[in-house]
Parts: sequence; C-alpha cells; structure tokens
Amino acid sequence: MKFIISGKNIEMTQGLRNAVESKIGKLERYFTQDTEVHVTLSVEKDRQKIEVTIPVKGGIIRSEQTSSDMYVSIDLVEEVIERQLKKYKNKITDKQQAGGNFQQEFLEKEYPEEEEVKIVRTKKFDIKPMYPEDACIQMELLGHNFYVFFNAETEQVNVVYKRKGNTYGLIEPEY
Repeated sequence: MKFIISGKNIEMTQGLRNAVESKIGKLERYFTQDTEVHVTLSVEKDRQKIEVTIPVKGGIIRSEQTSSDMYVSIDLVEEVIERQLKKYKNKITDKQQAGGNFQQEFLEKEYPEEEEVKIVRTKKFDIKPMYPEDACIQMELLGHNFYVFFNAETEQVNVVYKRKGNTYGLIEPEY
C-alpha cells in the first residue's frame, strides 16, 4: 500500500505517521501493493479528525472519524474501514466483478453478511413551530436525548440534542 498522508492544523510528527502506517497498514492484507491510501489528519478546536480514502475499482472506501485524541481516531477509522471492506467484498462477489485492487485471498475468503439496516417502526407526529429553547424543554419532559421540531425563527426543521455536561446542541439543515 502507498500512503499519502497530509495534515491540516497539525504538525505531522513521525509518531503520527508511524501510527497511521501501522494501524491502517493492517489492511494491507486486503489490497495489492500499488493501492493508494489517502489519509488526512486535522485538528479543529478539541476535535482530532482522520479521513481515510481508498480508491477501488467501481468506487471508494472511505471513513472519517473524530475524537479528542488522534490515536483513538486512528484506531476507530481502521475498524470502520475493515467492516466496510467485508461488506464491499460481498458486493463484488455477488456481482461477479473483478477484484481490481484486492488480493485474491481476500476475495476468496467468506465473511458473514452483516445485517441490513431495517426500520422496524415509524412514528408520525404534528410539528408545531417553536423556539430551540422550548424544544429543549419538550425533550426533557419526554425524557429523550433528541427532539425534532420546526424552528419558529428559521422556519426549518431542526433537531436539538443532549450533550455531555448538561448542555444542548442544535442541528440545522445546510442548503
């Protein structure tokens, strides 16, 4: 595997490079030697983020993970990509496609199918215009961790959610 590692708002130390290459390098057993792995490490406030993109025949394998520690983010991204690879491998086999960047042993090995996403319940409710503070109160009264509402200020559907330290977050759509 060929690593292309870059950083935004972070000094690319040899320790970080080694951590990325050793952790993501574990995925080498799935790919041919000429496969490129694009890794971007970045820091925004207290968030340590890693983005990994691996171009493969017919698409890309990509994951983005954020935590308060870059080494934790690196561990998380490796686990997610490995799960994605196993799903992707099943799709390749189902469609009888060529493996492209993948090693033959990976393509021949059987992996259990992961359960598909299955929606088991649908709720419908009347959305009344309210302010985000009122939505937080409603969320607390219902004992939920999030609450969907129509924002009276912006006239858009928003979500408030409970954060650590008894604080709240607001999710607004971006168009």
